[in-house]
Amino acid sequence: MSRPHIGFGAFISPLHPPGENPTLQLWRDLELVEWLDELGLDEAWIGEHHSGGWGTIGSPEIFLAAAAERTRQIRLGTGVTSLPYHHPFMVASRIVQLDHQTRGRVMLGVGAGSAPGDAHMLGIDPGEQRRMTAESLEAVLELLAGRGPVTRRTDWFTLRDARLQHRPFRPGGIEVAISSAASPQSMQLAGRHGLSPLSFASPRPGGTAPDLARQWEYAEEAAAAAGRTVRRADWRLVVNVYVGESRRQAMEELREGAAAWMRGYFGDIVGLPVDALGIEPGGEIEALVESGAAIVGSPDEVADGIEQLHKSSGGFGKLLVTGADWASRENTKRSFERLARFVVPQFNGSLEGFETSREWVRENRTEFVTQAIGAFQRAFTDSGAAAPKLPLPVPATPEETS
Repeated sequence: MSRPHIGFGAFISPLHPPGENPTLQLWRDLELVEWLDELGLDEAWIGEHHSGGWGTIGSPEIFLAAAAERTRQIRLGTGVTSLPYHHPFMVASRIVQLDHQTRGRVMLGVGAGSAPGDAHMLGIDPGEQRRMTAESLEAVLELLAGRGPVTRRTDWFTLRDARLQHRPFRPGGIEVAISSAASPQSMQLAGRHGLSPLSFASPRPGGTAPDLARQWEYAEEAAAAAGRTVRRADWRLVVNVYVGESRRQAMEELREGAAAWMRGYFGDIVGLPVDALGIEPGGEIEALVESGAAIVGSPDEVADGIEQLHKSSGGFGKLLVTGADWASRENTKRSFERLARFVVPQFNGSLEGFETSREWVRENRTEFVTQAIGAFQRAFTDSGAAAPKLPLPVPATPEETS
């Protein structure tokens, strides 16, 4: 069965349950990125959080600099840099330096920031974050373009004859992605500036699934108005995915972690009324799967779920697996390994040549093996020995060749 062509990566916020050594958590996250690189996944995105006790990385750029030294080919992105928290010159300057340190493997993911505690500590009015994001984004893009000095003044940053000393490592520049949850603004900014959209496809507990098809329309409409184009191949969807040997086994491996995430993070920290949603204790993972917030099962079941997401969204270029610490360290690594071994090949075309060759040999096996048996028997008779009797192959059936 032919499936759509999709790339794969990971979106590692990260969110870790409290109570574990935070220093070791950082090293475990670095180890996970190393593992993704060994498995051949395309990219890893690392988030920025400063409060709440679950998000443990405050500077994705510092983390990615260390990850770059441990990896060979995986692309590395900030997932995301919260633009209202930083002066745009520093955002642009840091990412271009990282671009050179990684020899062009870095991507800049940007957003408004999602943690209310972070904005509060920085004295930022949540109602101003989207405006600030749009203003900063324009400045960052202008600086990265490097076409001349940038002068801009807003009520929260000033640029005066600003220009970067470094230029991006590659002539094509640095890929810039913008995160989108449910509101139209981020998709509209992606379209207006020709950026790569990065959408969260999983609903929050108790929420409705985002209308991904409509989200893409926002980007297309804004792109058309600005005289730009957006490509579905550049659209990334972020979703919880876990690959087990079977769905039953996978659900059991996730049960405790999913409950801690839903009740400990969204219930206790974010304040969502999880109990009022009618989710029974111990049934959190079932609720997440049923709502579409997670794709869980055997490799083929996960592949079917991803294909269904591709169909319902209208099509996207890459799927990013959320790193949410639902499973143990060992099981998380096994899930990614099963993803890379059994799911990714169904979407990247790497099996097509093998399938074609297998079918070709099966369809022609009578001719091939008969010739081989004849040559083998002639070797005996040419030497004056009695040739052994060997069974001829059974012709391929229509069912085998269909």
